[in-house]
Amino acid sequence: MKSWRRSLLYVVIGYLGFVLMLVFLENKLLYHPTNGVGGNWVAPPANSGIEDVDLTSSDGTRIHAWYCPHPTSDEALLYCHGNAGNISWRGNSVVKLRDLVGVSVLIFDYPGYGKSDGSPSEQGCYDAAEAGYVWLTETKKFAPKKTLIYGGSLGGGIAVDLASRKEHRGLVLVKTFTSAPDAACSIYWWLPVPIRSLMTNQFDNVSKIDKCHRPVFVAHGAADEIIPHALGERLFAAAHEPKEFMSIPGNSHNDPMPTEFFTKVRAFFQANPVD
Repeated sequence: MKSWRRSLLYVVIGYLGFVLMLVFLENKLLYHPTNGVGGNWVAPPANSGIEDVDLTSSDGTRIHAWYCPHPTSDEALLYCHGNAGNISWRGNSVVKLRDLVGVSVLIFDYPGYGKSDGSPSEQGCYDAAEAGYVWLTETKKFAPKKTLIYGGSLGGGIAVDLASRKEHRGLVLVKTFTSAPDAACSIYWWLPVPIRSLMTNQFDNVSKIDKCHRPVFVAHGAADEIIPHALGERLFAAAHEPKEFMSIPGNSHNDPMPTEFFTKVRAFFQANPVD
């Protein structure tokens, strides 16, 4: 009996230790920045016209960005990327958005990513996105009602937050979640202690999207092994009309978006103008 109790005690201590480790390592598990040095940095695609831009967030952090101008469009897109790598990993996607959606694109790195200063945090990501929005609307003079906000994966949480506070043309949400705790619970489903009660990073999309009253386009890979397809469907259900959901058969979390995605995004926003 004593041996059984001792074994149970060890299991409980081990479990609690594991939970505390998750809490302690939360930021390292959520944010996976890659610096902009050497092989971690990919040059822009040849002849892309991509330009380096330096932004400053509200707390004074220097944020590095790429701007890919469209030669004739009066519309822009602010690109909030996922939790890994840096903006240089997304050069091809930026060019496709410009060419196939027909907009000028600004993609920025979060604090601690690429060539941006600082270290990542939920508020730091929000501040970086707002710096990009201000640059597009005030420096480049794009009308807010002609500025799309795009969020992929973790970037969906940043895009929804910005769209809930700022005027915009519409939202494009790709392979993202209802909230960061919901996504974590889908990964650590076997933990009896609710992760949501322990996490400091929330990215609460499902409550904030109610404040977004512009067109919303949501896309999710049917084979997404990191953020379940069901979370994308739940977020879509919470969004206001007009909206469209695109499920991509066989597409996993890190697979590139097919050409059809870009053309559907363009068609959706052409069919849903903003006065």
